[in-house]
Amino acid sequence: MLLLVDLDGVVYRGAEPVPGVAAVLAAHAAAGDDVVYVTNNSMWYRAEYVTRLEGMGAPVSPDRIVSSARATALYLLELQPPVEYALVVGGPGLIHEIRDVGIEVVASGDAADRWMSNGRDTAAATGRVDAVVVGLDLDFSYARLACAAGAIRAGARFIATNRDPIYPTEAGLTPGAGSIVAAVEAASGQTPVSIGKPGALLMQVAARAVGGDVAEAVMIGDSLATDVAAAHAVGARSVLMLTGITTRAQVTALALADRPTEIAADAAELAAVLDRLASATSAA
Repeated sequence: MLLLVDLDGVVYRGAEPVPGVAAVLAAHAAAGDDVVYVTNNSMWYRAEYVTRLEGMGAPVSPDRIVSSARATALYLLELQPPVEYALVVGGPGLIHEIRDVGIEVVASGDAADRWMSNGRDTAAATGRVDAVVVGLDLDFSYARLACAAGAIRAGARFIATNRDPIYPTEAGLTPGAGSIVAAVEAASGQTPVSIGKPGALLMQVAARAVGGDVAEAVMIGDSLATDVAAAHAVGARSVLMLTGITTRAQVTALALADRPTEIAADAAELAAVLDRLASATSAA
């Protein structure tokens, strides 16, 4: 099977692993299943995910990490007219991924400093900007918002890594990238192109990483609005983990067509669910 696995709220919550999930994934990888991680989180570079997942005992390699940061960089690379300069509101991983594809990055923190010291002149603060990319930025500020919105109003294209309103951590639920995207959208008056789930792009890029068919994949995630919706969008099966942001009551309130294929409350239930799905695949 091709397993497309979300990270935050599924494999870990912040720095804390979700008990047993890494071992379940490792067992399936050893049995021949393809495990690809598909995350809307744009803060980290691929190498950082590899280090974190290896430390938890999860099967991983750089080509099996498909983040919204990576997918956004690939999207920018294909735009016409070409994007040469991007103002990035986001973490170092997003900046690294965009620089990896040869695009010059204007960091929003640097632009904000220039904005404050140059009479709040957005053009002077940002310089030439072909696109504004917005992800999760833990240092987001009014000055960064002003620079991003000003550049978009001046004609820069507006791309969001994802619109997740919530980000699960070991300390609880915190604001996600979607909250920052919403602020820039309100201030600029423009709606962004959104790269992450529930759109199909991340899923398709992930399946291509191992030469698989995305419609035959199993998406394992903790969000009805992103993970399960993305699976429905590409015709894939889904397993909803109750280890992140969703409760069983929220599932039962949905129409049958919008529900996940399976639900798992913990690693033991995930293992049982994947065995059932594998048996169903073999019998088909």
